[in-house]
Amino acid sequence: MKVRITDTSLRDGSHAMSHRFTKEQVREVAGALDEAGVPVIEVTHGDGLAGSSIQYGFSQVSEMELIAEAASVCEQAKIAALLLPGVGTVPQLKEAVERGVGVVRIATHCTEADISQEHFEIAKEMDLETVGFLMMAHMRGPEVLVEQAKLMESYGADCVYIVDSAGAMLPKDARERIEAMKEGLDCQVGFHAHDNLGVGIGNSLAAFEAGVDQLDGSLRGLGAGAGNAKTELLAAVLDKMEVETGLDAFKLMDAAEYTIAPMMPFQPMPDRDSIMIGYAGVYSTFLLHAKRAAERYDVDVRDVLTELGEREAVAGQEDWVIDVAMDVAKEKEGAAS
Repeated sequence: MKVRITDTSLRDGSHAMSHRFTKEQVREVAGALDEAGVPVIEVTHGDGLAGSSIQYGFSQVSEMELIAEAASVCEQAKIAALLLPGVGTVPQLKEAVERGVGVVRIATHCTEADISQEHFEIAKEMDLETVGFLMMAHMRGPEVLVEQAKLMESYGADCVYIVDSAGAMLPKDARERIEAMKEGLDCQVGFHAHDNLGVGIGNSLAAFEAGVDQLDGSLRGLGAGAGNAKTELLAAVLDKMEVETGLDAFKLMDAAEYTIAPMMPFQPMPDRDSIMIGYAGVYSTFLLHAKRAAERYDVDVRDVLTELGEREAVAGQEDWVIDVAMDVAKEKEGAAS
């Protein structure tokens, strides 16, 4: 049994850090991960290359500088970058490669794989390892996801991930999707967990038992929402299962405790708000907007988030929040009368 672990502390963790990672912090974290045997370390703005913007939040330090810093201290690990078509561009990918990136992870909504063709083809021309990310994968069943994954595979993806962006899946959901992907694809299959419902590790293990080839984690779970499956915990559990990962679980525990914990502004966990993100199945970016709208219209934020989930709102549709809050308020008034 074997599985490859990618650590995303320096990308997904950027959300929790408000995109404020410094060069020194990136060197410390990347160096600790590299020493612990982590084979792939993802480094970019939380929303990928060129994510630093008024829409997604500005980075304190250019991601290109952070990529270079991470690459400078890694002796064995590959540096990965996330790219969202429509946000990141080919010139930025080329610069990232010049700075040390060897793996590009191209992410689309789980029904929009067709927008990634150009990016995969150019990445393969650049001799990069290519990974596809089907985000918000809880929103569609296995058959649809396999169809979308086959598109990415045909464009040149070496691996396609099921991405539980909202932390909305349960172990059976992860298992069913990975089993279908393994049966339907020739390329490798990966799984990226969030812990909003407290089952990030459980979902990752279910994915592994279904035959997954790659898994993601982050130190102390540092990531959006309630965070990701914890890299040090994945390493410990897989070690006890006698799974070959190449990771030093003890060194990862130390990296989590002594390297990244002191720089974290808070410990991501399934608190009330994060649980609701997973329960409703919406992006964590909706939370602040929903809170403001709920206060303005005197309704329960949980009702707003639940309705957004039922309407299958996705990133970029935050403008729906006001309309939904108004509808919830009208329903509340109607029930009261």
